[in-house]
Amino acid sequence: MPLVRPLAALLAVVSLQCGAAPFAIQLGDTRVALDAPPGFADTTFTGSPRLQELAETLTSPSNRILLFAISDGDLRKFTLGDPPDFRRYMIAVTPRDLERERLDEQRFAELAEAAVREMGERLPAGKSFAEFFEKRPVGAPAVLSELRREADLRCVLVGARIQAQARGGSPQYMLSTATLMRVRGKMLNVAVHTAYEGPADSEWIRGITARWIDNLQRLNAR
Repeated sequence: MPLVRPLAALLAVVSLQCGAAPFAIQLGDTRVALDAPPGFADTTFTGSPRLQELAETLTSPSNRILLFAISDGDLRKFTLGDPPDFRRYMIAVTPRDLERERLDEQRFAELAEAAVREMGERLPAGKSFAEFFEKRPVGAPAVLSELRREADLRCVLVGARIQAQARGGSPQYMLSTATLMRVRGKMLNVAVHTAYEGPADSEWIRGITARWIDNLQRLNAR
């Protein structure tokens, strides 16, 4: 038994190394390169039903999950049998019905616009984050701002109030970035999620989203 936790720790290190390298996904006749940002590891290689179920709660059954990444620290805890925090995580998916379709710029723009409309109403100008969500149902998302718009890319910041852990506790919020990308003619939807406790979380999610988008574009530029 004394050897169990050191062995699990070694396996955790190996798992982090295995989950850190870029990999390719076949979408129809096209191979798309994916990678998780530094500090996060893709979990699909673990084959864990628990992590698979968590990933499935983040997207529609009509989407195919390509990558579900959690922080290196959470993956280490999970591998050791300790409860992860799951405070921050990210996912990349593609619509199953579009896997074999090659999108042109106009078709992508139409699909991206429709997807953003379905993410919820927009935060009205001049209204504070807390004031707006105070009157919205728990779990109802809203688009807070547009972060980036290009011919092959649309990125928005989304927020939602979540159920407080204790009755009468302070309101709790989640922030997400939703990015629709046309990569080698294929539609990708990549999303980053974080618990929101203050401005630092907003800065973090904006920064890591921008870096992840840039890296995916670079990996697929060939």
